[in-house]
Amino acid sequence: MLYWKQHWNGKYALLIEGARRVGKSTLVEEFAKKEYKSYILIDFSRASKKISALFDDTTDLNFFFLSLQGIFDTRLYERESVIIFDEVQNFPPARQAIKHLVKDGRYDYIETGSLISIRKNVQNIVIPSEETALTLHPMDFEEFYWALNNDVAPEQQRKLFELKRPAGDMLHRHWMRGLRLYMLVGGMPQAVDAYIELNNLQEVDNVKREILRLYFTDLNKIDSSGGALRIFKNIPAQLTGNASRYMIATAIENRRSSVVENVVSEMCESKIINLSYHCGEPNVGLNLNKSLNAYKIFTADTGLFVTLAFWDKSFTENVIYKKLLSDKLEANLGYVYENLVAQMITASGNELFYYSFPTGNGNKNYEVDFLLTRGNKLLPIEVKSSGYNTHKSLDEFCKKYSSRIGERLLLYTKDYQKDGETVLLPIYLTWLL
Repeated sequence: MLYWKQHWNGKYALLIEGARRVGKSTLVEEFAKKEYKSYILIDFSRASKKISALFDDTTDLNFFFLSLQGIFDTRLYERESVIIFDEVQNFPPARQAIKHLVKDGRYDYIETGSLISIRKNVQNIVIPSEETALTLHPMDFEEFYWALNNDVAPEQQRKLFELKRPAGDMLHRHWMRGLRLYMLVGGMPQAVDAYIELNNLQEVDNVKREILRLYFTDLNKIDSSGGALRIFKNIPAQLTGNASRYMIATAIENRRSSVVENVVSEMCESKIINLSYHCGEPNVGLNLNKSLNAYKIFTADTGLFVTLAFWDKSFTENVIYKKLLSDKLEANLGYVYENLVAQMITASGNELFYYSFPTGNGNKNYEVDFLLTRGNKLLPIEVKSSGYNTHKSLDEFCKKYSSRIGERLLLYTKDYQKDGETVLLPIYLTWLL
């Protein structure tokens, strides 16, 4: 955000996209307080008719700005003030006005929005080209540590990652417990606040359920037939089933592929899910070879994923959280760790891709969980939720595409080591990739 302010100097508005309750409004207002002489924040989720009427005619901007200052009792200073359009998806004319406001050049503009790209909200307006966008993700693992007033652990992890050395038994166990806590609480600011204030994971679960109910409402706005909601609720079951793609037919039946594509696209635009595409031909330039009809779906926040996985209960008991935290719940947690890795990779600015190919033994497939690129080489990643015995899929993939492979990684719950050419990396270091 600071780069946008300093580099573009009013030539573009900034659009902050993100899921509901991810902290967009708080972040933007704090930025405005710190970086500007004054600011006006218009919350379009509850803006008065008097404010909305100002956007009926923006040809006289002198009157427009004079009215804004009068309504909010705030003085605007040329090139030293910012006007914030909060929840701008609720009032498309404000977003359309950005073109003329930016051209005027007197002030900076920041927009925030959830479900910003729902087609019915923007079909009758001109989307401004004078707009640059950033996505706000849930708090990542480093930010979670900061929230707990711990900036030592991230620095230590960074040093060990650079040195490629094991942490040692005591430190490793401590960091794994910290990772499982992050996995359970998640990165939604309200959930993190609840944990810090109450130190009760059942109360944290209640906060997450409130957020999920908001998402359910939004999903039914995307698809009034309930298909989007069923797709979302089915994410844990799909990952547990270990299928090579999300099987849409098990969540919603008899829907045309074009309709499903639109629904999934809008779910992705809402920022509540992360989509990982199958790569048809693994090579540098993964986007060029993604299979649009073969993908996996992850929740954008793993804390919400854990609550969604136990949605059959009216609340998730503290005993379940305690067992998850101590890694003693008798359940395969591989799907939770996979969702966590997807979240961490996304937060680090990477798109998600995976690759599967037949073993030659019936209908079984080898699968590389994630593919990244580094320079002109591929970085294949396999995720294990416990100690490893083999990494057959990774080995076969690297054999098949040996000339394209740089480093190869197994992310798992044990300490750092190497197994031949494969780096076995503790899963809590994923955020550094």
